[in-house]
Amino acid sequence: MTSFNAMQIAESKSLDLVKISPSAIPPVCKIMDYGKYKFDTAKMEKDARKIQKTSELKEMWLSMTIEAHDMETKAKQTAKFLTLGDKVKVSIRMRGRQQAHSARGIEVMNRFYELLAAVCVKDDKGVITEGRNIIMILTPSKK
Repeated sequence: MTSFNAMQIAESKSLDLVKISPSAIPPVCKIMDYGKYKFDTAKMEKDARKIQKTSELKEMWLSMTIEAHDMETKAKQTAKFLTLGDKVKVSIRMRGRQQAHSARGIEVMNRFYELLAAVCVKDDKGVITEGRNIIMILTPSKK
């Protein structure tokens, strides 16, 4: 049908003639209420943003001399963060003479990861020693 006829039909129904696919030959058009269409699409986008979960980077501090029960308590809290979909940065700050024994800090990190291995995965980098800090980033496992 010609664009003139389509425009007359749209005006008679007090609706708008909207090009759906203008690059097609012939162009594809639709008769609709454009204001209502824009309102509905804006509302659907708003609902989609509301549902969408943004993951945060939480941080958990450990010490090189942490006791077993304290580690279990921190592991339990970290597991909550991971099940909610957040990434967790686990850090140890070495103080004084502890810097000479960084292998012990890495051992603490590996024990901490063993407690959480069921709910998370280590980052590609694994356990990193940066100056006075030992860092490990845990991401939720995809189960």
